[in-house]
Amino acid sequence: MRDQPEIRLAGPVVDAARPLELASFYARLTGWTIHRSEGPRPGNPPEDGWAILGPEDRSRKIEIQWDPNHRRPTWPSEAGAQGMMMHLDFGVDDLTEGVAWAIACGATVADHQPQDDVRVMLDPEGHPFCL
Repeated sequence: MRDQPEIRLAGPVVDAARPLELASFYARLTGWTIHRSEGPRPGNPPEDGWAILGPEDRSRKIEIQWDPNHRRPTWPSEAGAQGMMMHLDFGVDDLTEGVAWAIACGATVADHQPQDDVRVMLDPEGHPFCL
């Protein structure tokens, strides 16, 4: 039997209609750096692009890529509607301050809040994320 190789999760790739704008949002929200971005590619609309952001030590990352068919997710899910495929969780020391900062960065508070000690937020593309 072979030994299992070391496999580490670096971070998710998120689809977006405007990936460079969404990368800027998450960079501001987290204080991370956009380490690389590209786009638009020749022949594609100006919204096309790709970006990778993360902390300076590059120990984790979020990549955001253009999807020409991206539809804003519905939260909470509804039959027949575009649901979220995943969501991001961010730890905060103070939930009230974290929510205020996320709003200042361009997020909105989701109408549906299933827990008292967590806030579901929506990024500018509609992806849910939790604080």
